[in-house]
Amino acid sequence: MGGGNGQKAKMAREKNNEKNKAPKGSQLETNKKAMSIQCKVCMQTFICTTSEVKCREHAEAKHPKADVSQCFPHLNK
Repeated sequence: MGGGNGQKAKMAREKNNEKNKAPKGSQLETNKKAMSIQCKVCMQTFICTTSEVKCREHAEAKHPKADVSQCFPHLNK
């Protein structure tokens, strides 16, 4: 006879765990691809989730003579 529901659930869980395992290795390559925002003055790159506030902080701290829109043209609205 087959197993009970408990055994079936355990087998299904194990099968799903194998499917959903995170890929092994480094995430450095993925992080490099996510660096999509770039300061046009110094060419420093920022991760794509960087907020407008952080971009403005960078521009004010590193390039006080340059306008924020010079550093980050995507902030022009």
